[in-house]
Amino acid sequence: MKRLLSKTALITGAALAVVTGTIATAAPASAAAYGGQCGSGYGVVNQFNLPDSRGTVFLTYNSSTGRNCVVTVRTTPGAATLMEAYLRRSSASTWTKDSGNYTTYAGPVYVSAAGACVDWGGTIGTVTQFRYGTNCG
Repeated sequence: MKRLLSKTALITGAALAVVTGTIATAAPASAAAYGGQCGSGYGVVNQFNLPDSRGTVFLTYNSSTGRNCVVTVRTTPGAATLMEAYLRRSSASTWTKDSGNYTTYAGPVYVSAAGACVDWGGTIGTVTQFRYGTNCG
């Protein structure tokens, strides 16, 4: 009888986890959260995770001003390390960039880009990645 109860308890616990969504909705360990660093009126329109769960680069947009903003956010804040946030209109040759040794995030950096595509990216430590010609219009 004891063996039957323990199997039933295991099945009930697994079913409860599925019903409550704790298994299906868990956030990936590599995703950092956007914390509103760009300010009021900006919403996330694109993002990508940097390798090794280092953090996430967020592209935001404010439709009232036509400005984009980029921040690079560490998954786990810690000792200061090289962090960068990059942004430009795809047609521009010069990057708007914030670079320094930070504990939590780099940026925000802003570019007016209503009706244009943007290039954007970020660095944490020795890892840098970019996206080109995105979020046009």
